[in-house]
Amino acid sequence: MSFYWVKTNSFIKRVFSKYCWDIPNNEKKIYLTFDDGPTPEITDWVLSELKKFDAKATFFCIGKNIKANLSLFEKLITDGHSIGNHTMNHVNGWKSNNNDYIENVKNCAAVLEEEKTCNLIFRPPYGKIKKAQSKILRKLGYKIIMWDVLSADFDQTITPEKCLENVTKNVKSGSVIVFHDSIKASPNLKFALPKTLHFLKENGYTFDIIH
Repeated sequence: MSFYWVKTNSFIKRVFSKYCWDIPNNEKKIYLTFDDGPTPEITDWVLSELKKFDAKATFFCIGKNIKANLSLFEKLITDGHSIGNHTMNHVNGWKSNNNDYIENVKNCAAVLEEEKTCNLIFRPPYGKIKKAQSKILRKLGYKIIMWDVLSADFDQTITPEKCLENVTKNVKSGSVIVFHDSIKASPNLKFALPKTLHFLKENGYTFDIIH
């Protein structure tokens, strides 16, 4: 597994200060986010768990997954969650020509607009985006949303218990937390998410959306 920070280093936040890493507040608000959906069965299950705790979240959706699962995508909106752009095809910015990358983001944006959803928030797949790509997207009005806490549910080398601990040991007021509503992440997600939601509620946190 490649290196990643579970808790984003404060130095990184300062160096890349044009990106949103957290949303500081004094009200114990946190921001749950889910990447890579909508995915049949997994996203449905996530919505059900969120509803149990009256929790709202922000879903960074892949354009091709929206097109393949339109009714499920519409359920995200009906349930009051926020939607962000995660490219059309889950593209790695570091490995992409700038024009191709921006076109891929725009293709996803077109799908979102067809569904009357046009929040200008974007999360780069893998968190990998070149400076030039970022600059173009920000000029187009996008806020680039990174994260403060990574559950690492995608990492099949860690235990579900470790995935849970990654969140509960690192969350603070204003944290942007990443989970994935994907098949790959589902074994860790299905263990960690309900317990995370319970922990956050028990400790007085409230849930807000990014827009």
